[in-house]
Amino acid sequence: MQPTLVAVAHGSRDPRAPHASLALLERVRELRPRLDVRLGHIELNRPLLGEALGGARGAAVLVPLLLGRGTHVKRDLPAAAARAGHLRVRIAAPLGPHPLLVEALSERLLEAGWTPGTAVVLAAAGSRDPDAAADTRRTAALLSERLGAAAVVPAYASATAPSVPDAVRALAARGHHRVAVASYFAAPGRFSAACAAAAPGPAAAPLGDHPALARLVLRRYDEALARGAGGRRELATA
Repeated sequence: MQPTLVAVAHGSRDPRAPHASLALLERVRELRPRLDVRLGHIELNRPLLGEALGGARGAAVLVPLLLGRGTHVKRDLPAAAARAGHLRVRIAAPLGPHPLLVEALSERLLEAGWTPGTAVVLAAAGSRDPDAAADTRRTAALLSERLGAAAVVPAYASATAPSVPDAVRALAARGHHRVAVASYFAAPGRFSAACAAAAPGPAAAPLGDHPALARLVLRRYDEALARGAGGRRELATA
């Protein structure tokens, strides 16, 4: 039996967020029908991660529906795995940075009306962890490349600078007067809504159940398995 795939969402007070995660996992199940796929949340929504792990048997792979390295990936997921003493647990890398994630970002921008020549603010939640910021900068560089060398700058809803309005002003100072906002969020929520409201031009929807994201979830699952048995609990860092 294949290890259970436990997708780990952050959790949100926005009622749309868990529905977006569930819709994404339906796409994952369509791609791999025989795989046991479950959802767990770090906070705010049920089932919580501990509940999801409590119902699994044998082995599980935690796939963070998170877009970069940070406290949740480095600390919260290993702690949850350690508490699941009845399971052999591996922890996959977060979704970003990755070309499939950039595919989803670019298509969400196109859906929102982005056109060549328009600069982009890549709006992320924000983190004080330097690895998380590095991951966001790497995604911005990949998105720029995919959009034909468009100007793409990261901005943040919390914890660090620049904010989306500050990034828009900085682009304008460089001569970019057409600016779109790419939503670097897996699901709708307060931060994604605030970032979209600050957009002077097109504002892309969160990644949600984009098909490329479903393929990426399975890619991270497979990568975690491919690293081999090598220990009872393993944490991916890349």
